[in-house]
Amino acid sequence: MTSEIPDRLSIDPSSPHYDADALTRGVGIVFKGQTKTNVEEYCISEGWIRVQAGKSKDRHGNPLTIKLKGPVEAYFEDEKEAQAEKG
Repeated sequence: MTSEIPDRLSIDPSSPHYDADALTRGVGIVFKGQTKTNVEEYCISEGWIRVQAGKSKDRHGNPLTIKLKGPVEAYFEDEKEAQAEKG
């Protein structure tokens, strides 16, 4: 396993930015200083995240998303837990 966070990641298996290995480890997102748990997709270099827009669905049954722009930080949750246990 690599310890490098993907620059862009999506939870949608049909997306070209889907990475099952990274998602299995658990990726945490901090957006504008707040931890987010409802992120569908993110891009660190471009500075945006996609989150669900309520319970709305498109005509294919996929959730509608909105893009929010701002500083994005990503981390692997298992690494953060290991750091917390050390000190």
